[in-house]
This record gives sequence, structure tokens and C-alpha cells, in this order.
Amino acid sequence: MNNSRSELIAAARSVVGDLKLRKDFSAGGVGAAIRTVQGNIYTGICIDLGSGLGFCAEVAAIAQMLTHRETQIDTVVAVTSDGIISPCGRCRETMAQIDARNLACKVLLGEDREVLLCDLLPNHWLTQDGHKEPRA
Repeated sequence: MNNSRSELIAAARSVVGDLKLRKDFSAGGVGAAIRTVQGNIYTGICIDLGSGLGFCAEVAAIAQMLTHRETQIDTVVAVTSDGIISPCGRCRETMAQIDARNLACKVLLGEDREVLLCDLLPNHWLTQDGHKEPRA
């Protein structure tokens, strides 16, 4: 595993930790870290609430990134206490929609495994004619 990958995974792991909010609600079971093309790392945790009101760790990290006026992701990873997990469909779509160039970002699926976001969102509507390059 290369150093930039291990640094990003460590950043995501550093925010994981179950925080009980109420009887059936919690936060922090999933942590995420994003490295932007500018080299900054932003982290976030999930919030698990009832009635669909919670949100994913990747979305929390994206919000932190946007707060700093950055939109382009180089690499993203999500982790639990059991290991690295793949972003859900909502998170994949969020990354693509905030900046179409994010379709070319790297998604870590393991310590030594990565794919491009466009491979997890094949034939995405933000691309032309099924090409992997986003529309200008």
C-alpha cells in the first residue's frame, strides 16, 4: 500500500467510533476521508437517524470540502471498524453531481484496490455517449 493511500485510510479510521445518540440512533459507525486534487484531506462521519434523516460519512466529508470551496476529489475512502467499504449509490451520485470531473476520482475499495468513480457509475448521464470523460 502506498503512503498516500495509507494516510487517507488512517484519516477515515481516526473519525470512526460509535456515538449513541438515542435508543436506536447513532453516529460515527462509518468514517470517510476525501483527498482533493489540491491535496487537502477532509473527513466526515455518518449519522444514522430514523425516517431517512441521517446521512453518510462521505456526504459529511463532501460538506467539509465544499465549506473550504473545493469541489474536485482525487481519492475517497469509507471505513467501518471492520474495514473499507464501498460508497453507496447516493454518495457516488453526490460526488459526480458536485463536480462532473469527480467521475475520474479514485475510490478505494481495499488497502490495495481502487477503481474510478465512473466504473461504479457506468454510462452516467453526466458523460457523453457513454465515454468516461465528463461533459465540459
